[in-house]
Amino acid sequence: MRKKLLFSLALAVLGTNLCAQTKTIVPVPSIHPNAYQREQIDRKYGMFVHFGMNTFHDQEWTDGSKPASSYAPSAIEVKQWVSTAKEAGMKYMILVTKHHEGFCLWDSKYTDYDVASSSNATNVVQELAKECAKQGMRLGLYYSLWDRKQNPNVKDMSADAAYNQYMLNQLNELVDITKKYTDIVELWLDGGWEKENYRWPTQAIYNLIKKKVTGCQIGINWSIGSPENTDKHIVLPKDQQNYYPIRYFPSDFRLGDPYLPINPDPKLFIAQGNTYYMPFETTVVLGERWFYNTTDKKYKSLEELAGIYQTATAQDNILILNVGPNRMGRIKDSDVDILRKLKDKLKL
Repeated sequence: MRKKLLFSLALAVLGTNLCAQTKTIVPVPSIHPNAYQREQIDRKYGMFVHFGMNTFHDQEWTDGSKPASSYAPSAIEVKQWVSTAKEAGMKYMILVTKHHEGFCLWDSKYTDYDVASSSNATNVVQELAKECAKQGMRLGLYYSLWDRKQNPNVKDMSADAAYNQYMLNQLNELVDITKKYTDIVELWLDGGWEKENYRWPTQAIYNLIKKKVTGCQIGINWSIGSPENTDKHIVLPKDQQNYYPIRYFPSDFRLGDPYLPINPDPKLFIAQGNTYYMPFETTVVLGERWFYNTTDKKYKSLEELAGIYQTATAQDNILILNVGPNRMGRIKDSDVDILRKLKDKLKL
């Protein structure tokens, strides 16, 4: 409750005016990748890390009702996570900092539903940022816009202003934590489909991140709409065409997990009457579950993963393969083994 009271006081003092930005930042219209997009394309291959509340409940999506105390890793071996990514030939990692249930892998001032209220108060965001800097690995962050704990009634538009400010406050925290050690290279936003696109503070998020980390590439899952309906959900990668509308503007790249891009893959999309270049980032899980799950028994073969890599990274696109560290805070030996074999097969 202490943190919630502080958040309420912050709202009273600061208000909820999301337009209080001195400058609106948007991408520069172009039919070619800009310098930061080119860096993203050149990274090519990374690791997704799904770890959090769901790890301890054999569920992909919990609803915010699980107690913080049920998040109970016996250890959190971020050194092993980063070394595994390096050994796999990956260039960056994306950590799930908060999934749809709202549990935060850092000590947030704005909620008690976080690691500080659990039996293992390790600030995972901070420790991973520190370890990435130490091992020379680039870092990205996943953050769910949809929050079933903090904003359970997504249909209630009167709650939007307070919740939008809550998100901006938390994103500001995340950048401040990581910036002590490294500049994040991606912000991967999820769950936007739960509200109409105009109800999310996309521009305010873009401004906040770009002012602090200019080169951070920002993407929102299910990024593209249709000519008939900019907010159509979903428009699969195979159905996207050049000059389709950007559903969440401004953003820098496309997402639509876990689908692969089509060939030829369109790259030019429209917003506010301008054309923007947007590469596609594929996200794929090694098994069937994103988070560690004791029922996850079916895994992709080495040959299947190699084919996914070739398809996903062609045409100036990007692949991130997901691992779900277990309840001891380690990436499973079987995941480490397949990633090493995949590196050898791909000759990375």
